Amino acid sequence: MPNGQPETLTLDRVSTPVGEVLLVTDGEGAVRALDFAGYEARMTRLLARHAPGAALVEGRAPEALRRAVEAYFAGDVRALDGLTVKTGGTAFQKSVWAALRAIPAGETRSYGQLAAAIGSPKAVRAAGLANGQNPIAVIVPCHRVIGANGTLTGYAGGLERKRWLLAHEARG
Repeated sequence: MPNGQPETLTLDRVSTPVGEVLLVTDGEGAVRALDFAGYEARMTRLLARHAPGAALVEGRAPEALRRAVEAYFAGDVRALDGLTVKTGGTAFQKSVWAALRAIPAGETRSYGQLAAAIGSPKAVRAAGLANGQNPIAVIVPCHRVIGANGTLTGYAGGLERKRWLLAHEARG
């Protein structure tokens, strides 16, 4: 809260082939949340944890961010790689989310591989929980984590979307 004023975040809505995405940005142009329409309540809950007291107002995200999201869904699967994201979260959660961003588009990792990537190979369940608390879907690609046996496991945006995102990235 700069100057004691609540932070203002902007909520934009961007059309994609798998439904509208909710794109939340801050005044510096960092992405604070991304989720699919229909999951706005979940996104709002996560934002309350990551940006307590922030005011969410409808508006337009910076054009460069909109273009990156549109480019990703149009087939440039690396268009989101350089975007700046900002979240709250514990040091452990942030390490998991950083490890997610290190998974290249078109590849997947198991929860065990994710835990090992952050140097905590026994923290498989904790890594899975952190994955599920990620407020920035797609850009912090939690959809790239699958079960140890290769099956698609839960995804906050729905398994059909997860399947689409993985197939989309495999084509890219």
